[in-house]
Amino acid sequence: MDFTVPEELTALRQSFASFLEREVRPLEEEHARQFWGEAPDRDVLAPVIREVRRRSADEGFYSSYLPEEAGGQDLSVLGTTLLVEDAARSGMRLAMAAIAPPNPAGPSTLLLKLPRSLWDDYVFPVARAEKTMCFALTEPEAGSDAQSIRTRAVLEGDEWVINGHKHYITNGENADFAIVFALTDPDKRAAGGITAFVVPSDQFRRGKLQWNISDSHPAELFFDDARIPADHVIGEVGMGFFEAMAFLNAGRAYIGAQSLGLAEWCLGAAVDHAAKRTAFGKPLGKNQGVSFPLARSKADIEAIRWLVYHLAWRVDSEGDPLSIMADASITKFYATERAYEVADRALQVLGGMGLMREGPIERALRHLRMLRVVEGASEIQLLVIARSLGL
Repeated sequence: MDFTVPEELTALRQSFASFLEREVRPLEEEHARQFWGEAPDRDVLAPVIREVRRRSADEGFYSSYLPEEAGGQDLSVLGTTLLVEDAARSGMRLAMAAIAPPNPAGPSTLLLKLPRSLWDDYVFPVARAEKTMCFALTEPEAGSDAQSIRTRAVLEGDEWVINGHKHYITNGENADFAIVFALTDPDKRAAGGITAFVVPSDQFRRGKLQWNISDSHPAELFFDDARIPADHVIGEVGMGFFEAMAFLNAGRAYIGAQSLGLAEWCLGAAVDHAAKRTAFGKPLGKNQGVSFPLARSKADIEAIRWLVYHLAWRVDSEGDPLSIMADASITKFYATERAYEVADRALQVLGGMGLMREGPIERALRHLRMLRVVEGASEIQLLVIARSLGL
């Protein structure tokens, strides 16, 4: 076993870190107060986020994980994982906009399963950060049990007609198109009856914005006799559920990497505070009530790191997504749960400052709390792990 990060990936990380400091941090500092309010001015932040995406695309980072033929650099899952970790560890909210995964607004590898004749409309514009998309799977009656979706797609002549309601869709508010999962054979459902489609925004209606605990707020999408050409199918008809599950294996490495980076950021802020802040005549960190929780956090972070890197390596090395599913669930469960605990300990060390919107911890804690639910709640991951044990 060789746990060394390849030299080319180390050089890429250094280049990405330089880009974040040069291009993103000035924007972060200029617009920081927009994130502190109860309801940030999205009309102000949206063009800033688009600018970060555009600059990152110009530098080759934003869509680097796509193959070269799609406008990327064919970066491995491990390489992408490292960039996601570094973006999160920077502590900048805008940094996550600079790398597409795990942001659903960025290009999905699922788009590569579209006919090549559609790439000019859907693949290349998103890879260049000229358009954004969203991943529309969740419904009011189908969250963790994704195969219970009710959205239907029926083939009429040379068009698919889609009817249904999606919610909790990240970037649903701004997406130029959506990857939509719909029933094409209600009897088969997950076993060959769910299909993935690309649906332009002029074929769905946006509902209310759903304000949640994090800084990214999802939206409702309504499909009322939405009509799309027959060739707007991703992969094969009926195989959409399998496409989604394969996509989520890499996605869970990226969520793990985001959790890792945020935990590292929180621990760094807490250690800095504990070293500088004096209480009862000595640095705060000299009290075991402070130093021991931070030491525990360091141990947790290293455990998260190697779970995440190992999952990324397995996704790169093995073609069968089913063989990786248990590792993906272990990583998603452990990384999000432990990283949240790290952030919570860090907030406790910072005391009152930890509760402040302008402080270094509060936003990370909220985001990590969200990550314990999205893309498969912790309990669903435990169910998958239990099944891998034959239980």
